[in-house]
Amino acid sequence: MALSDVALCARALVMIGAAPISSFEEDVAEAEIARMLYPTVRDGMLAGYPWRFAGRGAWLSRLADEDASVSPKDCSTLFALPRDFIRLLSLEHEGGKIAQFELRDQAVQVAGDSAYLSYVARLPEGSFPAWFDLALMARLAAEFCLPLTESSTRAEYLFKRAEDQLREARLADAQQSTPHAIEDFSLISARG
Repeated sequence: MALSDVALCARALVMIGAAPISSFEEDVAEAEIARMLYPTVRDGMLAGYPWRFAGRGAWLSRLADEDASVSPKDCSTLFALPRDFIRLLSLEHEGGKIAQFELRDQAVQVAGDSAYLSYVARLPEGSFPAWFDLALMARLAAEFCLPLTESSTRAEYLFKRAEDQLREARLADAQQSTPHAIEDFSLISARG
């Protein structure tokens, strides 16, 4: 079931015993807290792990020379990051991995004329898998708990529960592809 940002927050509010919301624009404390915390918590959850479902790749566009604040003697090029970029996983060019780079404001500086970025993207909520929805709702409930209920004991419990849910989500995400096999390893071949 695809859930929207408001639906995720409403379910998290129900988990702490608060009234659910139907819009971030409602004139209630629950909506204001959800509106303020949701984007940061969502992006933090996406950035905190190299989720397979959120993994993307793209050849980067070179920024125009007037946009680049790079000195010519650096032999570096500034490339624009995609709008949905949250976390860098790797940078490559035709010759292999790029070992040295520097992230700047919505750009990455590398030595070379091309760059392929593997990254975690900010996706629409409707494309989140169920296991990520559950982990995100648990984390939202933990974040919403203290400002709405003022119960530090309950918030502590919810943060532990959110960590457990996150661990399960990571496991489910990791099982979405074939495990990497060791192809050629000298100790295995020495056994004969």
